[in-house]
Amino acid sequence: MRKIYLKRLSDLKASFFCLLMLAFISQVALAQNTRYTVSGTVTDARTKSTLPGVVVKFQNSNTATATDANGKYNLSVNLPAGAHKLTFSYIGFKPETRTVLLGSSANVTQDVQLSEDVVGLEEVVVTGTSVATSKKQLGNAISTVSAASLENSVATSIDQALAGKVAGAQISQNSGNPAGGISVRLRGTSTVVGSGDPLYIVDGVIINNSSPELIDLGGYAQNRLVDINPNDIERIEIIKGAAAAAIYGSRASNGVVQIFTKRGKAGAPKVTASTQFRVNEVRKTLDYNDYPFRFVNTSASDLTQEPVQRYDFQDKIFRTAYGTENNLSVSGGSDKTQYYLSSNFLNNQGIIDNTKFTRGGARVRIDQTLNNWLSVSLGANYTISTSQEIPNGGLSEAYGALTGFIFSNNFINPAPVNGVYPSTAPTAILRRTNPLEAIDRFDFRQRTNRFIGDFQVMLTPINNLNINYTLGYDNATQIATGYIPVGNTTPSYDTGYSRRADRTSYLLNNDLNISYKATLADWLESTTGAGATAQIEKNYSTGITATQLVPLVRTIDAGATIKTGEYRSDINILGFFAQQTFGIGDRLFLTGAGRYDVSSVFGQDNRWQFYPKVSGSYLISNENFWSSLSNTIPILKLRASYGQAGNLTAIGAYDRYTNYNPVSSPGLPGFVPSSLLGNSGIKPERQTETEVGADMSFLGGRLGLEFSYYHKNVKDLLLFVTLTPSSGYLNQYTNVGTMTNKGFELMLTGAPIQTENLSWKTTLIYSRNKNEVNDVPGGVLLFPGGFSQVAAVNGYPLGAFYSTYFARNDDGSLLLNAAGLPQPERINRTADGQPTGATKKKVIGDPNPDWTGSLINELTIGKGLSFRTQFDAAYGFEVFNFTRRVGERDLYGGLAGYEPELRGEVPKGTSAALFGIFENYIEDGSYIKLREVSVAYDFKPAFLGGNNLRLTLAGRNLLSIDDYSGYDPEVNAAGQTTAVRGFDFVEVPIPRTYALGINVSF
Repeated sequence: MRKIYLKRLSDLKASFFCLLMLAFISQVALAQNTRYTVSGTVTDARTKSTLPGVVVKFQNSNTATATDANGKYNLSVNLPAGAHKLTFSYIGFKPETRTVLLGSSANVTQDVQLSEDVVGLEEVVVTGTSVATSKKQLGNAISTVSAASLENSVATSIDQALAGKVAGAQISQNSGNPAGGISVRLRGTSTVVGSGDPLYIVDGVIINNSSPELIDLGGYAQNRLVDINPNDIERIEIIKGAAAAAIYGSRASNGVVQIFTKRGKAGAPKVTASTQFRVNEVRKTLDYNDYPFRFVNTSASDLTQEPVQRYDFQDKIFRTAYGTENNLSVSGGSDKTQYYLSSNFLNNQGIIDNTKFTRGGARVRIDQTLNNWLSVSLGANYTISTSQEIPNGGLSEAYGALTGFIFSNNFINPAPVNGVYPSTAPTAILRRTNPLEAIDRFDFRQRTNRFIGDFQVMLTPINNLNINYTLGYDNATQIATGYIPVGNTTPSYDTGYSRRADRTSYLLNNDLNISYKATLADWLESTTGAGATAQIEKNYSTGITATQLVPLVRTIDAGATIKTGEYRSDINILGFFAQQTFGIGDRLFLTGAGRYDVSSVFGQDNRWQFYPKVSGSYLISNENFWSSLSNTIPILKLRASYGQAGNLTAIGAYDRYTNYNPVSSPGLPGFVPSSLLGNSGIKPERQTETEVGADMSFLGGRLGLEFSYYHKNVKDLLLFVTLTPSSGYLNQYTNVGTMTNKGFELMLTGAPIQTENLSWKTTLIYSRNKNEVNDVPGGVLLFPGGFSQVAAVNGYPLGAFYSTYFARNDDGSLLLNAAGLPQPERINRTADGQPTGATKKKVIGDPNPDWTGSLINELTIGKGLSFRTQFDAAYGFEVFNFTRRVGERDLYGGLAGYEPELRGEVPKGTSAALFGIFENYIEDGSYIKLREVSVAYDFKPAFLGGNNLRLTLAGRNLLSIDDYSGYDPEVNAAGQTTAVRGFDFVEVPIPRTYALGINVSF
């Protein structure tokens, strides 16, 4: 495999250099063209104000420029005399094309007015195609998000900022930790054991967005998209369907998110500086038990109580946190050379005391036009981030701040006495960490260094032929350390704990894309695309844990007991695709494509995979008979697509093998087999999706509607199945399951008011997805990440809550036992109707929402004042409130839900009886959130010489309308895991954030 890869990579490079030499030979002929200068002014058709930054470019040429601060442009070009098409493009506006006659004069003037593209159907996209294409010609749905939509979102990362802005995308924040922890699901989940996140591409670089947990923080993990500064983003294109993702191959089973960063534009240097001050606070705390008495014991017959003083631990755990973000960029250049330089620094405190996240970085982009047919681009981004963490524990460890809080008796003062923190647990057997000690004495940190770079070559050796080569590189090193001092209140590490772990990821992609546009007849256009990719992914990780530490020493060499581990992986991928599009009469567009992928992850018999796609769109509004309706319905398009995609994320590089682990007996090395049985016949999960939809605009383009219905089938689902003990192994990966996702997406965009001094734009997004898993061996597959209360169950959505439930009478009321207490249903009933035998389980809840939606309103008054609000909603899903289960138990009793038992309103022992009935802790998680709100004012003060100054006041997660009794129905204690969702076990709540910002441009 390695030899095949090297040979094919060598062949690709040889082909590239041959094309480059042919292009140089053609330079002589091109040099004989006459030099002309085209200039003019570009203005906004509504406000009549000039537009800076509009890209002006001759079609089929690398010659381009951009308008300056006054909307003026000046473009010099060597072209033969005659008619040439000049394009004007600006994000958020409809592109315009003008025919310019060159020849009679060396100087040509061309002024243009651009109209706002309210409904977005005129946008030009490149994702999922081999060339730039208008959205109204595509046979599949692609969502676009501009930089303006990300401004004032007060988001730490790009994926966090995307929440609520994309139809068909469920974007949730799993934790309120300062570095976030975001899950993105496009049209539901398409895998069980693999990653559910889409493929991310930044300026042609395939990037790693994994969420490694190097230290146990209780399920929370940073995902690496937090390393990219949202302020550097120009636009984002999102593919949700398999048809469009087919040309991206096995990495694209969960969709594709392509991110384009800002670039320099010809003109005088432009400097932009911004600073923002943030305040983060806990939006909601749990009602705690403040009843001034407690039972002296847990015996149901003894009702004796004694007076106590109660403490609200949350007052000492949470704080008002502060943060700052600073950005500086410089851009400009000439017609031949453009540059963009930026730097940023973010310091964001967490609402848990002693937590914070910092990120600093710099980005550079240089675009160089060598001549009319050859240009190159070089990009580099370096980021260093650090975080100070407070662990939560709970899922696999028993230490942590919020874990200690919920497992504590809140009649014990947690404050230290003479520097010693008391145990707040009820007994030594049920011991947990004093939450204040975890905050004050534990030291958990992470640091990440990351470099993302690319080199790109763009050639147009002949008219309409485009050749693009991209070399992308993503390298990140993440280091984590954890320290728990000797003599603490943890149940398992009272003799001390130290851990150091690191992970280095390396991802390299070589992509060659060739496209050719031809007019075969006056009614027939052809676009042919082909490409190849060679990708290398390497991961190296080590972990060392030391216990029984020497006092006062934090390093791992201070431990009497040291455990080590190391893992290395190497994955190679080759891919080849071809795509053909025919445009018939500028109204019917048909596309067919196919991709071959080969990956070293799978065995030789299943290594090569083919993924086809077909799509078509019919622009009815371009028919002659539609002219009478063109003012009422300017655009009406029907579209349909079919495609397949694969999945590489479900297994590791060597999981198809039966691996052996090294062991060391005294003086003798050796091997022992792992508990995982290999499967050489394993193959990629494969999804097949059919999509139909319609795009249309009304009222002269002031109202737009996008609708899509999709049906996605996943077969050969990879599951981690349990084997019989006689096999000698515990588990095996095998292709046995199936999954379906079907649903529809609706986006309504409108501009109710559009005048020179007043603009009101509104967007309504509605998405509905139904997921179902089938062919699971045994019918049920439990997931340990949810304490085995979460499962894949045949006929139900992935991640359904599967556990014990109430025994009930025929009328639905609770069936109580002889003591008057509720009880779980069991496999049998006695003669008098009482449950007996082992407890029964069933599906008791679903963490997947029936639908999600957003409502975005943007109001601009005059030329300086603007308002923006965004409401997000999720309806019809449940949350497993494991936090309440523990906090209301009599052994701990720190939450207000235990008070009725203390007051005698329910029998003593009720909380203990409910503790084993998990149905009792399933709650409705439906919510409406005020996700974003902002007000901004732009003006040009005299002291800045007429340059622009923007003042902004913004907020995030200010309000949540829900019936959930926990901190926040959006969080998930299992982090970014695919299968376990909606599981709340004292995860850090999402904070309410306010921000005041200043932005200066000159």
